[in-house]
Amino acid sequence: MDIGIPAERRSGEHRVGLTPVGVRLLSGEGHRVFVEHDAGLGAGFEDSDYIQAGAQIVYSGAEAYGRAQTVFKVAAPTTAELDWVVEGQTIVGFLHLASAHPDKVQRLLAKRITAVAYEQITLDDGTLPVLKPLSQICGRMAVQIAGRMLQNDAGGKGVLLSAITGVPPANVVIVGAGTVGTQAARALIGLGAHVFLLDHDLARLQRVDEQLDGRAVTMVAHEFNIARLCAFADVVIGAVLVAGQRAPVVVPREVVRAMRPRSVILDISIDQGGCVETSHPTTHASPTYLEEGIWHYSVPNIPGVVARTATHAYLNAAWPYIRALAARGTEALNDDPALDRAVCMQAGQRRSRPARGA
Repeated sequence: MDIGIPAERRSGEHRVGLTPVGVRLLSGEGHRVFVEHDAGLGAGFEDSDYIQAGAQIVYSGAEAYGRAQTVFKVAAPTTAELDWVVEGQTIVGFLHLASAHPDKVQRLLAKRITAVAYEQITLDDGTLPVLKPLSQICGRMAVQIAGRMLQNDAGGKGVLLSAITGVPPANVVIVGAGTVGTQAARALIGLGAHVFLLDHDLARLQRVDEQLDGRAVTMVAHEFNIARLCAFADVVIGAVLVAGQRAPVVVPREVVRAMRPRSVILDISIDQGGCVETSHPTTHASPTYLEEGIWHYSVPNIPGVVARTATHAYLNAAWPYIRALAARGTEALNDDPALDRAVCMQAGQRRSRPARGA
């Protein structure tokens, strides 16, 4: 198979669709891999690394797409990249088409592509193996981001996440007890913050409560519980995910308006549309804004700035699926239910399935 690895073009996105090791493994199995010039620089991979692994370097995004039957990338194609997509091609990446602009979706459908979304690869037990390591990174990064935003020099209220003798810690509310929420809670507890963790799934809350040894306050994510906690929170982290669907809005504007001035909201669900009514996508170059007197952070590609760690992390998990798609093309979808669940469009037809929360 001919495989294309284009450079990522979204703001603040430094990850890459395949490492030199991945190229070596695929080349050894007879595949041809075309890597765009400097595509791996952000993750610490030189063109020479790819050449030694057996790749051919191409010098434009158009050529990386144009020479490929299957394109492996990180983020969904930008509007400019849509012109390079070849009819009937397979595109694999973190596509988040549930929250994409309808015009972009229609252009992809018109090109009769097959779109395989890493974030929708779902095992029989409902877990998301390729998304999970990036969710872990987001949860851990949320803590350092929130701590920075609370500082006075960042416009925050001047509160330290940790407790100091005689002074209580910050109050942090996390909505969503999945991978992001659990990782954030674990890190925050380690710092000494006062953590409230909410979810609609009581069984999940029970599991997380056991994992955290009861060190977080767990509550069911009823509207009134969310409103009551947000009213005194220093930080609110939105970590709601319904795989394959737009994230539901669980923190409405009136709840944001009632928060204490200069508190902080991190909407980690923004890549799926956002779970806070007042949030909208931002970039690593300009990540925050003030709305209703509250600082908001809603960057869709948080792991994009820890590109080396993130690239290795997600590709470790994605490798079996990459290898299967390279070897058998779309026939691999018939062999693996987890991979088949990740198909959001095939040969010009939109595919949908009942999504499971994660």
